[in-house]
Amino acid sequence: MSEHPVHHVTLSLDRKFEFVARFEDLPGQPTVRLDEPAPLGDSHGPNAAALVAAAAGNCLAASLLFCLQKSRASVGGMTARVAAHVERNDDGRLRISHIDVDLEPALEGEDLAKLERCSTLFEDFCVVTQSLRKGVPVNVALTHRREPAHTKA
Repeated sequence: MSEHPVHHVTLSLDRKFEFVARFEDLPGQPTVRLDEPAPLGDSHGPNAAALVAAAAGNCLAASLLFCLQKSRASVGGMTARVAAHVERNDDGRLRISHIDVDLEPALEGEDLAKLERCSTLFEDFCVVTQSLRKGVPVNVALTHRREPAHTKA
């Protein structure tokens, strides 16, 4: 893995508010359909806030799993339950106000002590969660693409 990886995703409008996301760095992998809930969309896929929640939960679960495995714990499974709370800000705009993550690794016996050790370490290694907590700069460019002129027969 590169020291400074860049992840490339292309989103293409399919219909209404449904976009198809292609992960360019993973050729041949399935696409992900995103959609807004009603009244804008039809909920044919997760919306962006749900993907942020999934990303935070996945990153935290993977970070905890990595720490437990490095500690030689026998992890029988892992469940992450995530809730991204969306509320209006002072300007009346919807924003993710906070994210709650509940991690449940399947551990037994002496491995529970290893969980105690990892509980003080793993969050700091989660790329997504720590980035969200700091606030990630997002640079936006707007490029106009002309649609081909339709000819009338």
